[in-house]
Parts: sequence; structure tokens; C-alpha cells
Amino acid sequence: QVQVVESGGGLVQAGGSLRLSCAASGAIFRLNTVGWYRQGPGNQRDLVASISRNSSTNYVGSAKGRFTISRDSAKLSVFLQMNNLRPDDTGVYYCKANIMPNGLSPADYWGQGTQVTVSS
Repeated sequence: QVQVVESGGGLVQAGGSLRLSCAASGAIFRLNTVGWYRQGPGNQRDLVASISRNSSTNYVGSAKGRFTISRDSAKLSVFLQMNNLRPDDTGVYYCKANIMPNGLSPADYWGQGTQVTVSS
């Protein structure tokens, strides 16, 4: 059974930093593209950043220049370093991982989310 678990959220003042982690576990053959999404008050999940299997990265909107996504494929983990945080970064951050389990086709797996709150 494949699982994706996020960690690292918390409460931080504006201008501070947080490092989120996304760890995949289970009978996994390959970890493909992984994306971080933010869910705000409107309940829509918006892409913040993503990283491909060959570590090609993509950043969306205000994440550019402030956030850095990276991966440790050997540990089936992806990280999101968030610097210079702003109140509008507040939300629940979800990790969506495209995973090929052993003997199965690739599919998207979501974690349970981690809360990030930035105070002004």
C-alpha cells in the first residue's frame, strides 16, 4: 500500500521560513513528478511548485524567488523550502505524488496535508 505523508507545517511570522517534507512509502517502483499545492479559504488547491523525476522544477506565481523545491529520490522524499513567508501563503499544503507502485501503472497519490499559518 502506497502512502504519502507531509510534515513541517506550523505557525510563523511574516518574513520567516518553513521547510515542508513529503515522504512516500510502500511498495514503490518509481517516484515520478511531485507537486506541492496550497488550499486556501476557497477550498481550491492551487499548484505552488513541482519537480519532475529528473529534478526539473516549476514554480507558480509568488513562489518564484521565495520557494525552492528539491527531492531525494533515494529516500522517496520531496522538500519545499519556503522563505520570506507572507500572510497570503497561509493554507493547507498538500503533496501530490505520481507514483508507479510495483507491478502497477502510475497514479497520483495525495497526502493528508500540513497547515501553514503566517501571521502579520
